[in-house]
Amino acid sequence: MKKVLLIGCSLLLVLSGIHADNAPKTVQFLFYGDSIRFVYREPQLVTIDEHHLSDSGILDFYTSIQQKDYSGVLAALKKYEAEEGADDWLYYQLVRAVVQQISPKEQNYIRYTLYKWYFMLQSGFDPLLSLDGQRLLFYIQSDENIYNIPYRMKQGKQYVCLNYHDYGSNIDFEKTPFKEVALPIPQHQRSFSYKVTKLPRFQTTDYITRELKLTIYDQDYDYRIKVNPKIKNLFANYPTVDYSTYFSIPVSNTTDASLIPMLKKELKGRSTKEGVDYLMRFTRYAFPFEEDTRQFGREKRLTPEQTLLYEGSDCEDRVLFFFYLVKALYNRPMIVLVYPQHVTIAVKLEKPVGTSILFNGEQYSVCEPTPQKEDLPMGKLLPRLKNEHYEVAYAYHP
Repeated sequence: MKKVLLIGCSLLLVLSGIHADNAPKTVQFLFYGDSIRFVYREPQLVTIDEHHLSDSGILDFYTSIQQKDYSGVLAALKKYEAEEGADDWLYYQLVRAVVQQISPKEQNYIRYTLYKWYFMLQSGFDPLLSLDGQRLLFYIQSDENIYNIPYRMKQGKQYVCLNYHDYGSNIDFEKTPFKEVALPIPQHQRSFSYKVTKLPRFQTTDYITRELKLTIYDQDYDYRIKVNPKIKNLFANYPTVDYSTYFSIPVSNTTDASLIPMLKKELKGRSTKEGVDYLMRFTRYAFPFEEDTRQFGREKRLTPEQTLLYEGSDCEDRVLFFFYLVKALYNRPMIVLVYPQHVTIAVKLEKPVGTSILFNGEQYSVCEPTPQKEDLPMGKLLPRLKNEHYEVAYAYHP
C-alpha cells in the first residue's frame, strides 16, 4: 500500500472572509513509490524578478519567505526522511520535486532555485549562493571528494555546486567569477553526503525487461533482466565520487532478484575460480563498450543498475558491475586498480591465477571485465599496463 504524506503550508482558515483566490490548493503527485500530497496557498508564493538579479533582491526574497508558513512542508520532508531512511541525495530529490510543484522550474528558474536553497537551509544543511549577472549557483557544504562539478571553499569548508548542470556544465570561472551572496542566515553544521545506501520503494509497474544476449565459452546465453528506467532519473545529475561511495549504492530488489538467482543457477557445480571467470566474461560481453564522452558528453560512472539500463558502458562501469556480481555470489576480497588510462579489478582466490597482484601481503588475480582486442584469461593483465604505475583505489575485504 502506498503511503500518503500530507504537506500543509496553511492548515486552517481562521478568517471567514477569505477570498476564493486565497483558497488552499491541493497538489498530489508520485515520488517513486510514495504518493505525495500537500496543501498550500498560491498567493503565498514569494516573487522575484529573475531578469534583474542582485544581492539585495535575494535578501528581499529571504526576508519575505521567512514570513510565510512552510512548516507543514518541512515537517513532511523530515517525516519522509525519517520513515524511509532517505539518504541526503534522495532527500534532495524530494525537495526538488516538491519545489517543482510550488514554483515550477520552467516558469521562474531563479525562484525555483531559491526555494530549493531555502528548504535545504531549513532542513539543517549549510547551503551557499553565488551570483554573476543573471546566473545563480547553489552550493551545499560537503566533506566528501567530488570530482566533476565546481566547488568553493569558505572558512576551510568545501561547498559543492548542486545546479551546475542547469547551465550546461560549462561555465568558465576564470572569465566569469561568481561572488558569494551575503545573507544573514543561521550557520548549520549538517554536511551533505552523496552516499546512497537505500533506494526508493519503486513500484512493480516501474520495471521493464531488458534482454542480454552473449556468448561465453562458445555457448550462447539469453538473459532477461528486470530494469527500472527511473534509476536514470534518480542519478541523472549524480557527480563522480569516490569508489567507496559507489560500492555502497545498492541494486533495487526487483532487478537483483531477476539477475542473481539466474546466475546462481548457472554457476551451480562450478568452482569459485570457474564461477568468477564466468562472471568476468559475463560482464565483458553482456554490454557494448562506449566511452563516457561519446555517450554523455562528460565523465559519468554508472552504478551496476545503470549499467543494465544504458546501452553502453566503459571500464569503470564494468568494474563496479563485476564487483557487485562477485560480492553477491562469492563475497571474495577485491581490489580496484586504477591506471592512467584504464581501470580494472583483481579478486583474491583460494590460489592465485596467472600473474597476481600483491597487496597487503595477499595475492589477487586480475579479472579484466572490459572487452579487449584479445580474449584475456583470468590472471592476465593488459600487456600495455605491465610497466605502468597503478593505484589501489579501493580494497574490499569481507
